[in-house]
Amino acid sequence: MTRSLEEGLAGARAVYTDVWASMGQEAEAAERARAFEGYRVTERIFAMAAPDAIFLHCLPAHRGEEVAAGVIDSPASAVFDQAENRLHAQKALLVTLLGGPS
Repeated sequence: MTRSLEEGLAGARAVYTDVWASMGQEAEAAERARAFEGYRVTERIFAMAAPDAIFLHCLPAHRGEEVAAGVIDSPASAVFDQAENRLHAQKALLVTLLGGPS
């Protein structure tokens, strides 16, 4: 673990972030925005990772807050593939919970 972006991203093959304030944390949003400001994934920050790194986010994302539009909309972004994979896992879970064929 590190607080250094340079150290944490050096050689990273994937860069993952999430929203800074989730549902139920609205009252903390401004404080969290100040605390995480230096960790916004911008093009400059993303460039610290490996040249073939991918960007991940569990969505929905707030462009301009935790991630720059230039990163999430770039060819390195795999957020929609990530969301699609999650969909299949959720469907399998529903089938299992509803007692469907295994």
